[in-house]
Parts: sequence; C-alpha cells; structure tokens
Amino acid sequence: MRILLVEDDALLGDGLQAGLAQQGFAVDWTRDGVAAQLAIESADYSAIVLDLGLPRLSGLAILQRLRAAGNAVPVLILTARDAVEDRVKGLDAGADDYMVKPFDLHELSARLRALIRRSRGKAEPRLRIAGIELDPAARQVSFKGKPLELSAREFALLHQLMLNAGRVLSREQLSERLYAWGDEIESNAIDVHIHHLRRKLAPQLIQTVRGVGYLMPRQEHE
Repeated sequence: MRILLVEDDALLGDGLQAGLAQQGFAVDWTRDGVAAQLAIESADYSAIVLDLGLPRLSGLAILQRLRAAGNAVPVLILTARDAVEDRVKGLDAGADDYMVKPFDLHELSARLRALIRRSRGKAEPRLRIAGIELDPAARQVSFKGKPLELSAREFALLHQLMLNAGRVLSREQLSERLYAWGDEIESNAIDVHIHHLRRKLAPQLIQTVRGVGYLMPRQEHE
C-alpha cells in the first residue's frame, strides 16, 4: 500500500519512512506543504500521514484543499499539537484520525491499516476470498488452511487484488500502489509477480482482462 508521509523534521521523517516500509508500506516522503500538494495531485495514495506545522503550506490548509476537491483519501494527522482545540480543528477539517507525537510505530501502522481497510468498505481485519486468508497486521497468508510463503511484493500485490476484488486493476495502477519514489521497477515486474502468485494459489483466482489488467473475482468465503 502506497502512502504519502508529510513531515518536515528530517530525522523523524527518515525514521518513519524506514519504519513504515518495514511494516509493508511503500512510502513517499515530502518535507513541505507545497511539495505534498504536488504529490497528492500526481499520485494515487492509499493514505496520507500529515504533520500540521509545515513550511510553505500548513497541514491544515492541505487537508482543507484535499476535501474541497472531493478527495476522500484517508488522512491521519501526526503532530506535536496536543491541545483539544487543535484536535477538533483537524478532525473537523476532514482528518480521519489524529495522533500526537511522541507515538508508537506499531500503533501508527495499525491505525493506517484500519483507515485503509474502512475506506475500502472492509470491516474485518483479515481478508478472505476463495480459500485465501490474508492477515495484513501479521503479514501472513494461507490458502485452504495451509500457510503460504510470499515475497514482500507478492504479499503487497495479493493484498491489493483482494482489497479490490471484483474490480479490474491495470498494471499501471498496481505499480503505482506497490512502489514508492526511487524504487527500481522492471517493465514486466507486475506480470512476473502475478505469475508467481498463480503458481502458489490457483490460476483461476487471478484473471487477466486483455488490454486492461488483472481481476480477482468476488467469491464466497470458504
């Protein structure tokens, strides 16, 4: 899942980018409000982690512009401002969650997963489709009751397909959601990962829609 981190503190931002990447997120990091605005306009993010006290354009202004444009991407405010008034302003401006620094990385990751899950209409933490069970928090997958060994990219790709079951996703959409800035991407990377997933699951569980992309059909839970 690709997220945008907006944080002007270099030390904290570097640590957050690395820590969230270890939790399975592809993280783009911007250090000021104008750069964040440009990033939001150019990419499709699963969620945004937003500081309030930013250079050039405040986090609150970014949030207000985002919602005024009708963009419903989940936003988690992460700030040192702990006054009730600041919390109220942030939530009323359209934030989905609010955390105060210092914070626990595992809690931040859990809150992000919950926001993304709810934004896709998924109440249950674990995803289950046609014998596949995927646990985003534990980063574990089983098929028909047997655990599967997946690479980080394979896990991320399967997660996206299951979150969007019944919807065709193009190679470009999948690449955009799996890779952050600076990641090296082979031209056939998505096709290779799909091939590996089909071998480990069952070929019919991931369908190719010619000229469009890939589809995981909605199926009854097994």
